[in-house]
Amino acid sequence: MLFTPYRLGPLTLPNRIVMPPMTRSRAATGNVATPLMAQYYAQRASAGLIVSEGTQISPQGQGYAWTPGIHDDAQVAGWRGVTDAVHAAGGRIFAQLWHVGRISHVDLQPNGAAPVSSSALQADGVKVFVDVAGTGPQGGVGEMVQHSMPRALEITEIPQIVRDYALAARRAIDAGFDGVELHGANGYLINQFIDSRADQRTDGYGGSLQNRLRFLREVAEAVAAEVGADRVGVRLAPLTTLQGAVDDTPQATYLAAAHILDSIGVAYLHIAEADWEDAPMMPVAFKEALRMIYRGTLIYAGKYTVERAEEALAKGWADLIGFGRPFIANPDLPARLQQGLALNAPDKATYFGGAEAGFTDYPIAEGVEA
Repeated sequence: MLFTPYRLGPLTLPNRIVMPPMTRSRAATGNVATPLMAQYYAQRASAGLIVSEGTQISPQGQGYAWTPGIHDDAQVAGWRGVTDAVHAAGGRIFAQLWHVGRISHVDLQPNGAAPVSSSALQADGVKVFVDVAGTGPQGGVGEMVQHSMPRALEITEIPQIVRDYALAARRAIDAGFDGVELHGANGYLINQFIDSRADQRTDGYGGSLQNRLRFLREVAEAVAAEVGADRVGVRLAPLTTLQGAVDDTPQATYLAAAHILDSIGVAYLHIAEADWEDAPMMPVAFKEALRMIYRGTLIYAGKYTVERAEEALAKGWADLIGFGRPFIANPDLPARLQQGLALNAPDKATYFGGAEAGFTDYPIAEGVEA
């Protein structure tokens, strides 16, 4: 297994700090990763693991403007520039494989088609980033709009999407990634099959809990068969309700999901906790149960402080901790946390789209090596 659980030693060891996936919407025409993206990721290679921004497995899987793909040769070549740069800087990087399902817009879909989902349900108020003016990523001018009404996938279409995941995983390895992470969280396609209120199907992919977990299992098995289970991680958001994905019995559902993924032998689970203001804390009993059920490496992310991270590591709930937004403005984040240095504040206006500003121009702390 690529990831031996780090259960001993202080958080200050940089290899215990993960840079989670964060969409930055700076891919070039054709949704190709750029040299600027290579610079951005290489700057942050001191993380124990980088998980790339969500990378669509197919044109149908795209949900936001200017996000990179991993479904054609040009995209593989673009990502090769990124992985080479990260490896040259001493880092390792997994590609997050992404199909957004219903969280898309007809303007982003091939031939203006409706997005697809487990069921024909729209999540009211859930918006996607669209290049309405056609200015491209360097202009950085987009608009958040309500996602389009999806259609339910025909059962005959699902095997092709499973194959798309496996092919994307193979392309990611060909592009030099150390592994892949399946995005099963935040209300995207895998999550739309798992959660009971998003999946209203009456066939073999809906109804019972095992049926709702079938798509996750098939995707994880196909990707593991393609690249090896030790190169596969899965991101889950067990108790959140992001983007309209709500489950009636989330603890039972996600402990069952963890059992399936443990049996497949995936390298890690990446648990996204709620990180909005006044968000409920994930119960300790759930974390302890997850640790008993899943025997691989556990990564937790979600507005962690150093103090919360140290507690999670000391009590054994987590092996690695993801610090998301702080990495945007602090390419040297592990060293800053290790040395107790002040953090740069991010410029939220430059999160999505644009060029160097707010992307690769944040300073390294004095005395810290780049």
